[in-house]
Amino acid sequence: MPTESGDKQTIQKSSLIRLCDSWMEAVAQGLTCDRNEKRSRFIMLFLTALFLTLLIIPSPQFLSVQYREGDIATSDIRATQDYLIEDLLLTEKKRAEAEGAAPFVYTLAANGNIELVRRFDDAMDVVDDPTLHGEARRKAAVAVLGVDISPQELAALSRVKQQRAFLADLGRQLAPLYRQRIVSDRAHFAADLRHGIVVVDDATRQDVAGGDYSASIDLPAARRIFSQATLTQGAATHDLEILKGLALRMIAPNLSFDRNGTDAKKSEARAAVRPVLFKMKRGEMIVRVGERVSSEQAMKLEKIFKTKNSTPILTGLGIFGLILVLCYAPYRFGRKNIRKFNPTNKDILLLSLLTVANFAVLKLVSAVSTALGGLFPSIDTASYFYLFPFAASAIIVRIILNSEVALVYCAITAPLTGIMLNNSLQVVVYALLGGIVGAHGVRQCKERGTIYSAGFKVSAVNMALAVCFHVYNDSPLSLQPLYCIIFAFLGGLINAVYVSGTIPLIEALFQYTTDVKLLELANLNSPLLRELMIRAPGTYHHSVLVGNMVEAGAEAINANPLLARVAAYYHDVGKLKKPQYFIENIRDGENRHDKLSPSMSALILISHMKDGVELAKEHRIGQPIIEIIRQSHGTSLINYFYLKAKGLETPGSPPVDERDFRYPGPKPQTREAGLVLLADCVEAASRTLTDPTPARIQGLVQKIINNIFIDGQLDECELTLKNLHEIAKSFNQILAGIYHQRIDYPEPAYKEKTIAKKPEDIDSEPPKADTGREDAAAKGGAEDLRRLGMS
Repeated sequence: MPTESGDKQTIQKSSLIRLCDSWMEAVAQGLTCDRNEKRSRFIMLFLTALFLTLLIIPSPQFLSVQYREGDIATSDIRATQDYLIEDLLLTEKKRAEAEGAAPFVYTLAANGNIELVRRFDDAMDVVDDPTLHGEARRKAAVAVLGVDISPQELAALSRVKQQRAFLADLGRQLAPLYRQRIVSDRAHFAADLRHGIVVVDDATRQDVAGGDYSASIDLPAARRIFSQATLTQGAATHDLEILKGLALRMIAPNLSFDRNGTDAKKSEARAAVRPVLFKMKRGEMIVRVGERVSSEQAMKLEKIFKTKNSTPILTGLGIFGLILVLCYAPYRFGRKNIRKFNPTNKDILLLSLLTVANFAVLKLVSAVSTALGGLFPSIDTASYFYLFPFAASAIIVRIILNSEVALVYCAITAPLTGIMLNNSLQVVVYALLGGIVGAHGVRQCKERGTIYSAGFKVSAVNMALAVCFHVYNDSPLSLQPLYCIIFAFLGGLINAVYVSGTIPLIEALFQYTTDVKLLELANLNSPLLRELMIRAPGTYHHSVLVGNMVEAGAEAINANPLLARVAAYYHDVGKLKKPQYFIENIRDGENRHDKLSPSMSALILISHMKDGVELAKEHRIGQPIIEIIRQSHGTSLINYFYLKAKGLETPGSPPVDERDFRYPGPKPQTREAGLVLLADCVEAASRTLTDPTPARIQGLVQKIINNIFIDGQLDECELTLKNLHEIAKSFNQILAGIYHQRIDYPEPAYKEKTIAKKPEDIDSEPPKADTGREDAAAKGGAEDLRRLGMS
């Protein structure tokens, strides 16, 4: 006979086997779904790259081989864009001529004689310094004078009796020499002078204006002239001769060649020569079929045919591979590093179709701008690029999905746009910044006017970029920058118009729920909410209160208040199927769950989630709302019926499985879903408070949120402990406003008298009431009030 422990072991083994089987089945289904999802995404990526390659690949004429001078052109070739072609030989020739004509730079020490006298003065002070002796004094004097001196010269310095007189006499003898300008080599200087020189002051580095340098002398001549001079003041004749020899060695040129300054002048002259350019306009005929290619035409064609030895197939393969890399690498980065970047297959399909459509529009408007270039030759064809709706697709992605997807989308499409439009880096920057600013401008798009506000922001950044591009390119002052600024302003508005017309179409085709759609769903007179108000008024009132609570909580944690409030309105819409089985809708006091088993009651409660999803799909509420309906209860336990079932257990019956009394989930995946779960539980529990004081409300909110957190219902959403603290504070404020204290209204006088009557006076004759209309009105009014609310 089997024992009780053996039965328990058998039950545990069978439960474990069922658990393993279900787990293996779920894993197999998950792997199958994952493989199918990856296969679908690779197919969409391949098709998107193929269509984009067909749109981006240039015209066949740009895939031809390079023509050389003397070749015969096999087809008519026109310039499909504006080109500036530099004539390298002529440019280099002009630069060499400018460099050769640059003047030589000489530095002039205008006060050279004064500087020499000053050094003599400082040397005499050093010699007279009592702290210096012997070799130390000589070294100090050498350092001041700048030349080596002998002991005799040092002694002569120390024997100068009248220092001022000696220095004045020395300065008078040196001044004429330095006024003539002393150079190192007179012949070399004369040649430089004939070429042209620029004299700069040695101290200030400023140009020295004017001056006749033809009378300059070289250093040997200057020393020869000075050697014939006679010093007579301040010292003995023998000492003056010795000091004269010292001064003779100290004489140096005061007009010296400046190698660095000359090189700088040559560089400036070379840089000042602008390149000699040929300008080709879009649509200009370069060479006709059968024509012999000239040297000038070969130069132009060389500029056009940058890709040598390329074929259409190789070019197409290169562009196709580039698109694959540009699409896949940012996508993988977003999946691995950005939490909110998790597009579904439906999202990727939308992104693929939107990208192909956007590039087709850009290709079309590019062809139109080329035609306009012929009609309005005064406007540069490149200026029309500022009108293109580069930012429109990024704005649409931000409105439909989220900012993270929009940012990755900009990183993918901006380089591709630049590649399609003649490999322009400026187009890449223009499209990238315009898309980012536009996406930021519609982050809270709750009305159509927000799109136009974002369009003006795009216009502002477009105009700023237009100005920067012209300054960066050193464009001359003309009407072209003005055209570009006007077109840049209009480009932002074109983006707004484009997005306004496209968003409703995408909402209708792909069933996306934008903030504008959420505002429509938030209308309490919508059919589903009106039906909920009529058939389940308690649930309706509960949902409205939950909506107010989650909106306040979402604002506190910077979530989406509109999405949270609308999701709260619809999270219990499934109770419409069986409204009388939910306590808030019971009016007559009869609880139908009294006649049902706990498991059946739990099944009915759980079924309202599935019913809500079906009703939401039927009324096209939107996928975000449907997901929050699924997640609004997570996998929480229906505690009341679980404990009731545990209480009905008998020794021979199988144990109650807790999983049968839990909602199927999934747990909240977003902050808005977590807010709905928290507010739903808190609002329902607040109805049980008998004396809802602020302190009790705060304790209840804290207890409910703690229990939900401990149960693990918030493990998969992005709510932090700081968020929970802010949510609790916002719930406290809302509930305190709902259950606020009121003053006691005074009772009518006749009622107070009746209440105040003592028991012993009941059998006595009641006091006579005053006759008249007041008595009749009071009596009639009291009777009427007793009948209010009676059926």
